Amino acid sequence: MKIVVCIKQVPARDSALKLNPASTWVNESDLSFEVNEPDIFALEEGLRLKEKHGGEVIVASLGPARAQQAIKEALAKGADRALHLDDPAFATLDAYGIGRALSKAIEKEKPDLILTGLQSDDFGAAQTGVVMAEFLGLPHSTIIMEIQAEGSALRVKRELEGGWFQWITLPLPAVLTIQSGINKPRYATLKGIMSAKSKPVKKLTAAELGLTADDLALRQRIVKVYTPVKAAQTEFLQGSAKEMAARLADKLKNEARVI
Repeated sequence: MKIVVCIKQVPARDSALKLNPASTWVNESDLSFEVNEPDIFALEEGLRLKEKHGGEVIVASLGPARAQQAIKEALAKGADRALHLDDPAFATLDAYGIGRALSKAIEKEKPDLILTGLQSDDFGAAQTGVVMAEFLGLPHSTIIMEIQAEGSALRVKRELEGGWFQWITLPLPAVLTIQSGINKPRYATLKGIMSAKSKPVKKLTAAELGLTADDLALRQRIVKVYTPVKAAQTEFLQGSAKEMAARLADKLKNEARVI
């Protein structure tokens, strides 16, 4: 089974975030980065499927040169090789553009299964995997909590609302977006870290992928990012106990909207 796992490098969860001068995103110049958490679970699931059914795991990552660190981490854990989509034209892509670029890189591999994290910890759009599936013309399913490979098909467990789950069957090849908590991710061993240095990483640019200006055009843009204003306000209620209780109930219901 040939499995492609898409991973993304995102700002570390404990980073102190500051807005850029244009207030369109955070200033990334002094941040530390790590692998997107849902993608870590997707990688682990891909590695487990390879260990059970054979084949190879290919990591695909779109990002600048610093994304090499995330790729090396995935290779150290057991991935066999990697595709690194690195081009200045990718710097401002939205979910549509990222899905388009990744689909161009992945379609040449003709994988049996493509895994992504449910969503990224930075933008949280939860669209990239679905967009990829559409461009590749493959069946897909989202919020996956369990995967059972059965010959040329998959049986997967989806998380629904209100504590409900759904089992569905879909043919291979397919695209799945993985929910955090599906498994217990492994740590890279010393042997894995050493072997990662010799594993191939293929760099791909927009031109090499045959991407057009329309492919790279933004369908969505962030107009403004801001820090919510925290304002405390105290109001004293006067009157009889019955009157104050009625006014308090009214404010909790219509102003605070907590009841």
